[in-house]
Amino acid sequence: MDLFSSTIAPFPSSPHPHSTCLKGRRLVVYSSRSSGSTNSPKEKMIISITGATGFIGRRLVQKLLSDKHKIHVLTRSRRNAQLIFPVESFSEVTIAEEQEWGESIQASDAVVNLAGMPISTRWSPEIKKEIKQSRVNVTRKVVHLINRMNADVRPSVLVSATAVGYYGTSENKVFDEKSPSGNDYLSEVCREWEARASEVDKDVRLVLLRIGVVLGKDGGALAKMIPLFKLFAGGPLGTGNQWFSWIHLDDLVNLICEALTNPSYKGIINGTAPNPVRLSEMCEQLGNVMGRPSWLPVPDFALKAVLGEGATIVLEGQKVIPAKAKELGFSFKYPFVRDALKAIISLSNSN
Repeated sequence: MDLFSSTIAPFPSSPHPHSTCLKGRRLVVYSSRSSGSTNSPKEKMIISITGATGFIGRRLVQKLLSDKHKIHVLTRSRRNAQLIFPVESFSEVTIAEEQEWGESIQASDAVVNLAGMPISTRWSPEIKKEIKQSRVNVTRKVVHLINRMNADVRPSVLVSATAVGYYGTSENKVFDEKSPSGNDYLSEVCREWEARASEVDKDVRLVLLRIGVVLGKDGGALAKMIPLFKLFAGGPLGTGNQWFSWIHLDDLVNLICEALTNPSYKGIINGTAPNPVRLSEMCEQLGNVMGRPSWLPVPDFALKAVLGEGATIVLEGQKVIPAKAKELGFSFKYPFVRDALKAIISLSNSN
């Protein structure tokens, strides 16, 4: 960003083209332009991240480091985090175990909360309990640590992940940020997850990102689908009529970065691409990009045999539109699933 101002003020609710924010000892200068990738503070930030070792977190750390920010990785296992972020390659990353979280957060300008056990697995009663607790408990802890700090030293912004599972499932409804919650298990998880994040002090700008299916080469749904297509066994899961609300990993990371630096971003924002597709189209496009057939459907019973109740994630779906991100002017690099898949498969084949 290349705009400066002689005026120092707290976060405005609607920033002027030249607006600034004084956070503790750091001056952060903002632009009201929202580009999805170029809007960043001139003064670099210290950002604490939970879930940094996960699929989304690893890419987010790389992006923030490339923008010269400093990262505090909040983890339960220093050893595991050091395997992913070895000090020789990640000198700007500080790893903090649970007893050090408070100190790390207090030294930070912002917090990103991505922690949570993967849900695309067979659900037993124990797993379902862990899926919820892994999200709710970490969020509760982070919010408690922020709230007990003096206002002049606490982070200015909390970006907390949630999921489009909040809306429940439907083959014909369209959901945006104003839509009500569903009444299934994942809706319940998301409601409680968001409720804990919403307990953060009102002086802290809160962004709740309801994330769709994240597409990238190193994890998520595609990591499980690509091997099937390579074996000529890919195809629609179930009927194929269910909606698939997706987002490219790079767009999601850019959206998080924008939420960190742009004071216009607040409240609930759907982290999905503007063009959701039926799952049959998703599989057809993946087959085309990979040069593999995608006509052989994977029957419901086969998926349920593998995932049990967790199969509902892919056998049912929802059409979610990122109305707030579009209103804010966020620019998606990959608005269409074919372009997203081409970029991911091309990157996978080059490695």
